[in-house]
Formats: sequence, structure tokens, C-alpha cells
Amino acid sequence: MSIFLTALTGVVTPLSIILLFLGVVVGVIFGAIPGLTAVTGVTLLLPLTFGFSPVVGMSLLLGVWIGGVSGGFIAASLLGIPGTPSAIATCFDAYPLSKSGKSDIALGLGIIASFIGTLFSVVVAAFISPIISKIALSFGPWEYFALGVTALTFVGSLAQGNVIKGLASAFLGLAFCTIGISPIDGYPRFTFGTVALSGGINILALVLGIYAIKQILHDVAINIKRKESVKIGNSNFKKLVKEFGFKAGFVNIIRSLSLGLWIGFLPGMGSGLSNLVAYSQAKNSSKHPELFGKGSKEGIIASELANNAAVGGSVIPMLTLGIPGDSVTAVLLGGLIIHGIQPGPLLFRNDPTLVYSIFILMGLAGIITFLLQINSIKLFPKILKIPYKYLYSVLIVMSFIGSFSSNNYFFDCIVMIGFAIIGLLLEFWGFSITPMILGFILGPMIELNLRRGLTYSTTGSFMIFLQRPISAILLLLALISIIFSIVKQRKIKNNI
Repeated sequence: MSIFLTALTGVVTPLSIILLFLGVVVGVIFGAIPGLTAVTGVTLLLPLTFGFSPVVGMSLLLGVWIGGVSGGFIAASLLGIPGTPSAIATCFDAYPLSKSGKSDIALGLGIIASFIGTLFSVVVAAFISPIISKIALSFGPWEYFALGVTALTFVGSLAQGNVIKGLASAFLGLAFCTIGISPIDGYPRFTFGTVALSGGINILALVLGIYAIKQILHDVAINIKRKESVKIGNSNFKKLVKEFGFKAGFVNIIRSLSLGLWIGFLPGMGSGLSNLVAYSQAKNSSKHPELFGKGSKEGIIASELANNAAVGGSVIPMLTLGIPGDSVTAVLLGGLIIHGIQPGPLLFRNDPTLVYSIFILMGLAGIITFLLQINSIKLFPKILKIPYKYLYSVLIVMSFIGSFSSNNYFFDCIVMIGFAIIGLLLEFWGFSITPMILGFILGPMIELNLRRGLTYSTTGSFMIFLQRPISAILLLLALISIIFSIVKQRKIKNNI
């Protein structure tokens, strides 16, 4: 309790609250506009946090994250286009409900569900994370290597599309992280005699290229068009709470929250998958499945509860194990590392105040997002009318400034453009980008612990990783996940 109060005192400062509020506003806008996501928003604003303390800097980034995940349902409800992958299932019923003249109810249900999902997951994460970190303290290099490999295979094998392509994307990320000075022996690798590459690829340049520049180039190439948004009706908060039906939909609420939290905890899954799984379960368990796809309130609630509950779930492995739960936490992990903070079990012992500051900021961001959205329902259509030519011009400038400012190297801007092209090519050839990002993030941890683990073997044999029970079980899970995904994919192809 004393640590919590100390963290609360450090968080509740004018600058932190102002940045948290601004972050939420930016996040909601990025989440609402199709094509722009919370990942893009966090990535673009990451360079602005360099001059702040870690807590103040994280207040801005966490605000963007929470606001971005929640804001995705706006375009889903009004345009029938998911603002973010986390709102795909929300489209199925929110848009039909809006077209029937109940857009205020569709938005209101999304706002309430988002708030409950975020707050629930943050509270659970705050209680569970210290327990997981204590268990992780007993891990050696063998367990951390196996954990990293398992996380990577989970992401690669469960990526959308071809399993082999998902794993190939993950290994491509591992290959990129080998550029620079190698750990332990300090040997330069793949630097081609360039000093700029001796420190490896700048993570900020990579994510800006992959998520910001690539998306802008993609949208310009396909000449993305806007749709006319629908009008907003009138509903007060009391009516929206009644429509939510806490008592009647209790089972759906608990199931969706649990699914979102669990799927968020699994590395690489996140809110993009949780909303679809929760929606599917809600439909299969509903007394009126025929209403799904036609404006079912159960479907909207299930999707938004799950995708926001995944937020708290994905932050658990990031803080306790140093493994990003999804794309956003991968960028946040990079942000913490840039500030000189290494997430993992030791973080809870060395700086518990920072950990609880993050949880408090996430809870406050959820509350601010709720208050902002519930009082701004009528402004949502205006957000969707921001001209792309102005918006993208600003984003391109911010991307170049952010990429350059991290190291004061123009070479990083070239790297950013290079990864934008790589991202476009991967997308064109059907490769998932998320495994590559997580491979790049997890690569240093995997390599370092692999080499450390081998030093304990007198013969240098890899069998030492199978002689440790936890390490062996994790590697077995990695193998099972690959085999299961390949078998499942073949069954789907045979049925087609």
C-alpha cells in the first residue's frame, strides 16, 4: 500500500495529467480514423517523451494506447470500417445498429464496454503481475531462452494466413536484430563497415517505417476514400446503462472479460484476436444468435469488453517477463528501454513504484477516455472528416523528426524508409508484420540467454536446455504450437 501511495503521488501531477489527457485525445482520434491505430500513435509520439522522466513520458504513451484501442469502435459504428483491428467484430453489429437509427446506442454501448474492460484488466494485472515476477526470478538463462522462443513461435504460428510465412516473418525479425555489435564477445556483424550500423538498427526508425510511413504509402497507393458518416441520435447515460443490461448479460460480460484478459496475456495475440473470439463465443452461447450481424447489443458488448480487457492482459508479460504482449507493448517496451529501464522480474524488485505508476496511469487513462467519449458522442463524425491530405502531411513530418531526433543520425531516416518498403513488400506477399516486430524485440534476449546457457555446458551442447524441466516444457509447447497450427491449416485447406 505504501508503494501504491508513493506511485499515486508521483503520477498525480499537473504535467502527467495534462499529457495523459492529450494522449487520450490523440489516441481516440487515431483509433477512430481507419488505417491509423494505437500503434501508429504511440510510435509517432515516442520521440516526444525523450526529455521527460519515465513516468511522465509513459503518461503520454499510455494515454494514446488506451484511447486508441477504445476509439476504434467509432469508425466501426458510424462507417462500418474498423478504425483498428481490435474493432473488427464491433463492425458486425454496431454499424447495422447505427443504420437503423440507433447510432447513439451503438456508440454508448461501446464506450461503457471499453471502460469496464480496461478498468477490470488493469486491476487484475496489478494483482497478478507481482506474483508472476516472483516466479520469473527463479528463471535462469535456459528458461528465458525457451520463453522467448515459445513466445515467438506462438506469434508466428498463430499469425493470420500461412503458418510458414508467419514463422518466416518472425525469423526475419531475428535476423535484423543481429546487425551491430554482438553480445558477450563484442564482434561487429553485418555492419558493412558503417559506423551508423554498429549500434544495430534503431528500433524507433523501424517501427516508424513499418507502422507509420508504410500505412501512409499504402493508403495513398490505393487512393483510400471516405464514406459519409451517419447522424447521431440522443440518449442519456441512464438509458445507455439500461441498454447495456448488466444483469441480463452477466454471463456474456464475465466470459468476454476473461477471454480478453487471457488472450491479451498470450504473446502476440492482443486485442486484434480477442474481439473476434469473444464475439464468436457470444454468438454461440446466445439465446438469439439470429440477431448477430443485424445489430445485436450482445455482440457489441462482447467485442468491446474483450479488446479492452486484452490491454491489461498484454501489459503483464511486458512488465513481468520483458516480453511484449502485442504490437503496442512492443513499442512501449522499446520506449522503456530507451529511457534506460529494462522490464522484467527485476523491475518489480528494483523499481516497484514505476510499475504501479504504470498501472495507475492506465486506470486513469481508462477513466479519462470514458468521460471524454461519453461527453463527445456528437463530435465523433467530425473526427472522421479530417482530410487525409492534411493529416498524412503532418504524420510524415512527425515521422522524419522522430526518426532523426532519437540519435541525431539522418541515416535513421533512410532506415525508416527502407523498412516502410519492406513492410509493403511483406504485406503484398502475404506475410504478417507483427511476428517480425516481436522477433526484432525478443531477438537480443533470445540470443543473449542462448549464449549464456551454452557457457554452462562443458561440451557446449544444446541438450542443457532440455535438461531443465521448465525450459524443456516451454520448448515442447513451442513445438506443439507449430505442429498444431500446421495441422489446422491443412484441415482448413482440405475442407475448402
